Amino acid sequence: MSLGTLRFALAHGIHPPVRERDVHATPTPRLGGVAMFAGVLAAVIAGSFVPQFQAAYDMPLKIVALLGATGFIVVVGVLDDLLDLDWMVKLGAQLVAAGVIAFFVVRITSTPNPFGGIAVGSSQMSVVLTVITIVLVMNAVNFIDGLDALVAGTTIIGSAAFFVYIAFMTRSLGQLDTYFSLASILTAIVVGACVGFLPLNWHPAKMFMGDAGALMIGLLTATAAISVTGQIDLTVVGGRSQLLPAFIPVLLPFAILALPLLDFVLAVVRRLLNGQSPFAADRKHLHHRLLDMGHTHLGAVLIFYSWTIVVSVGCLLFLVLDEWVAAGIIGIGFLVCAILTALPVSRRVWHSARRLAGLRAAERRARRSAPELTDAEERR
Repeated sequence: MSLGTLRFALAHGIHPPVRERDVHATPTPRLGGVAMFAGVLAAVIAGSFVPQFQAAYDMPLKIVALLGATGFIVVVGVLDDLLDLDWMVKLGAQLVAAGVIAFFVVRITSTPNPFGGIAVGSSQMSVVLTVITIVLVMNAVNFIDGLDALVAGTTIIGSAAFFVYIAFMTRSLGQLDTYFSLASILTAIVVGACVGFLPLNWHPAKMFMGDAGALMIGLLTATAAISVTGQIDLTVVGGRSQLLPAFIPVLLPFAILALPLLDFVLAVVRRLLNGQSPFAADRKHLHHRLLDMGHTHLGAVLIFYSWTIVVSVGCLLFLVLDEWVAAGIIGIGFLVCAILTALPVSRRVWHSARRLAGLRAAERRARRSAPELTDAEERR
């Protein structure tokens, strides 16, 4: 599907011009999201024939609404990639897609915490929280889509970790209900779509997923997370399994999206302080800063992968290891990632220090070798 979409885009010249904030230098097709959606659609249809997933298909309206919202946001993303839509139009479309999910697919019915779930007070509040969460995640994922294979790779890592978590949760509860089955399907589909697209998106990318792909990944990832985190009673889970610390259902979804959410928050604060729209484009995202620090394109992507692995896999360690051991491993991972992130700066500081020391040594040698001047010569 990805190859067919690439050939179609190249044959018809569907590749927007390079923008000032872009990292790539040559026009590149951005229809990867269309190919990914075709893969998602095919996977959802194929999933209906898997007996283990039948619980999610018992209510066809959920699946139809999910595909409708996803298709809608993909269309809006393609239009934005080609026409550069106004940010208010994009935000309105995101609210519509998120609203469809909240009304017809799944919504946050409780806000979990380490001491037990807190039920949302009303259905209206449930819808509002769900819509805000989905829109936030969609924009967070879209904001980091600035380097080849960045979103696809980090999504594969984080979603794979979340799928493992769902498997642990399913075994703990002893059953696979509608929401858990839906989360499993969506997570597996997201991983599969990203794996299929990654070869064409690897640096140097032949095709980008564009806003269509990034928004779609954000929508499906948020829906899968809400299907688990916003639906479970942590007091029941904690009482039936010692392998699942109560804070993991809250921590893991945020851990997987830690870097996109951090970039989103920093970008919004930065733009508001500068008197700009929070959705105004610029070249100051985290991946841009890594490039400015001296990382190569591929190096910056691998740095993101490293942080994502440490955070998401680190959360899973709490399921199988003692808490102090898991925390220690995560701490070591953070230290290694911090060193790798700061390595170009450290190299520049080291080389600058060496050059400065060399200059000073040369000056001292010049002074020692220079002939002493007489008083008359110094006066002249």
